[in-house]
Amino acid sequence: MGGKPIWILIIAAVLLLIWLAACRRSAKEAGSAGGDGSGLLPVKGAGGRADAAAASADDPSAGDSRPPGASRHAEARRAMVLHQIEQPRDGRTPVRSQAVLEAMRAVPRHAFVPPELEAEAHADCPLPIGHGQTISQPYIVARMTELLGLEPDSKILEIGTGSGYQAAVLAEITPHVYTIEIVEPLAERARTVLREQGYGQVKCRAGDGYLGWEEEAPFDGIIVTCAPEDLPPPLWEQLKPGGRIVIPIGEAHGLQRLELVTKTQDGERRTELVEWVRFVPLTRQQEP
Repeated sequence: MGGKPIWILIIAAVLLLIWLAACRRSAKEAGSAGGDGSGLLPVKGAGGRADAAAASADDPSAGDSRPPGASRHAEARRAMVLHQIEQPRDGRTPVRSQAVLEAMRAVPRHAFVPPELEAEAHADCPLPIGHGQTISQPYIVARMTELLGLEPDSKILEIGTGSGYQAAVLAEITPHVYTIEIVEPLAERARTVLREQGYGQVKCRAGDGYLGWEEEAPFDGIIVTCAPEDLPPPLWEQLKPGGRIVIPIGEAHGLQRLELVTKTQDGERRTELVEWVRFVPLTRQQEP
């Protein structure tokens, strides 16, 4: 009986070491070839960065004009897309859209995470960005983007800017991206990073995403990267006929249903369950 607590501690320590090793291996695999926040359970478009900027970050022949480490990060992104998104090994649904895959390869994910987490930027998991928010797992960003069915001229609203990473991915496919973040310091930082990374065309504002962006409606697609308990009526009203909403629905801090909600041409609602996910909750502005 006296030795039992020691064995429990030893087993717990071994399990902790196994978990830490798995996390390090995920990050290493993402970089070995060289939000916002969620995790799964179970052709550059007209809106992207300027060609010269993209080439300087990704093209091995771009010479000394590239920022330090750009080639290493580009290789890490290619590995991330291949192993986590295009050819995942754990049974999750592969992302097939070439426009989405190219966007995920193009956007410098490391620029959207806190500097102290840059080495983990391409790991197969969400990462904290402060204020209780996260940058979403790379796979879920790609999956939700694919579900929108974007065209080069699509007008898209994002609810929950977070780090700005999802907005940048959208902007690689279409120049018409609008994004709302309720946490003002995050909105300001995202606006700055988006501009610095060549996505200045993204329109970003601080506000209550539950209400949408009425003066810019209607939208071809709406992507929600935080979880309400029900679909906010203003978002449904601001969606064009034929448009799509990709949204996690469910209780805060629990499992949520990732749903694809389509508005038919005659205004009817069709809902499809896509995955079970876990997102930070959608928060509202307090009444004065």
